Parts: sequence; C-alpha cells; structure tokens
Amino acid sequence: MALSDIDILARIIQCEAGGEGDNGMKAVACVVMNRVNVSYGEYGSLHTIRDVIYQPGQFDCVRETIRGNYNSQNIYNMRPEQIHYDIANWAIAGNRLSSLGFALWYFNPFQPTCRTFFPSQVGEFVIRVGEHCFYNPTDAYADT
Repeated sequence: MALSDIDILARIIQCEAGGEGDNGMKAVACVVMNRVNVSYGEYGSLHTIRDVIYQPGQFDCVRETIRGNYNSQNIYNMRPEQIHYDIANWAIAGNRLSSLGFALWYFNPFQPTCRTFFPSQVGEFVIRVGEHCFYNPTDAYADT
C-alpha cells in the first residue's frame, strides 16, 4: 500500500490518539513533526514524515505484529476521517501546542502518574494529554 506523507500522518494520528480528543491528536502530530524538524540526536538524520513514522520500533501502530500476535490496530487498517487530515495539515503547517514544548516522545503508562524521565533519561516529563505522557529532550538526548 503506497501512502502519501499526509495519509501516513493522518493514520498515525487516528491510530495512536483517535480517542484522545483534538488536543491528544494534535500532541501526537506535534511529536512526529518535532522529530522531523530536530537537527541533532537520534532523530536528527530523519527528515520526512515517512522517515519518522517508519523508523523501526517507534510506533506500535506501524507494526502488523506485536510480540508475535497480529496487531489489528495498525495504520494499514485505519480509515482516517476529515478531522485526522485537518490535524495533520495543521501540524505540517508548523502549528504546535505551546504546552507541549518540543516533545519528542510520548507513551501511555496505563496508570494515573507519569514517570519523570523517559526513555533512559533522554526525555523529561512535560505534560500529560489524555492518557499519554509527553517528554521533552534533555541534554543527554544530544548524545543519542
């Protein structure tokens, strides 16, 4: 299946945060675009939405199997609606949630609190949006 960058971004928004409201979906879109735009560290060599989303091991929604089991919630099974495309276009145009900072990571801790650092001290907690915790890069990120 050949998908355009806008289709890939709309699908990752729907798959990763479709139930998180507009700000939750915008926050995920911001993380993707922050990774596209960062010029240093692990993501500094990734320059397109496609590069970021298909970087191995980054997004469960890109995996067709997880721990040997079929993952039905993947971007290939998503059918984005207009809201997902609108948020993708909003992020591609350079818009960001100011409360998010320059977050490069997020995850769902499946508990009420977010850990202070993620992953391995390279990201520091900045905000929780819906069920996801978001993390800005620390100085240690530059060495990744």
